[in-house]
Amino acid sequence: MVELKEITIISAPIKRCFDLARSVEVHLAGNVHFGESAVAVGGVTSGLVDLGQRVTWRAKHFGVWQNLTSEITRFERPTYFRDEMIKSAFKRMEHDHYFLATTPNETVMTDVFRFAAPLPILGKIAEMAVLRRYMRNLLRERNQAIKEIAESGNWERYLTASAVSTSSPSHTALSESDEATAGSTGTTE
Repeated sequence: MVELKEITIISAPIKRCFDLARSVEVHLAGNVHFGESAVAVGGVTSGLVDLGQRVTWRAKHFGVWQNLTSEITRFERPTYFRDEMIKSAFKRMEHDHYFLATTPNETVMTDVFRFAAPLPILGKIAEMAVLRRYMRNLLRERNQAIKEIAESGNWERYLTASAVSTSSPSHTALSESDEATAGSTGTTE
């Protein structure tokens, strides 16, 4: 199994970063690797993905369309969540997302991404020769999209009440007024 670790420093409050990382729309905005694309076709198809919820992505990788289903299997807002592939071409794939507020307006987002190719011997060769670099690039592009959106005024359109329809009350995103209050009082809960 290959393990990748990426650290991204974002000039934004922790809750904003956490919620953007689980946004279907932000995921789609960050999935433009070499002109490839993805759409959410099953489960949660918009808004924020929550504990126990699944998303089926239809994505084009290496010129081939595939369906990939992931589920949020662990969730501790606003510091951690894990998504795992339930159905995909990979033997295994899991992604841990960690968030640490270093100041009220700075968050360290750490991704630990693990995957294993489906075929034992050929899979190992593919993991080392191609997949490691390819998956790292996808992860970096996704993180850059989260960073750019979180640090701009665009974050509001992803985390407004209408875009959060899939979240339960205990896991809802910050409203604009909550975000402003959190920033002005120094709280990052």
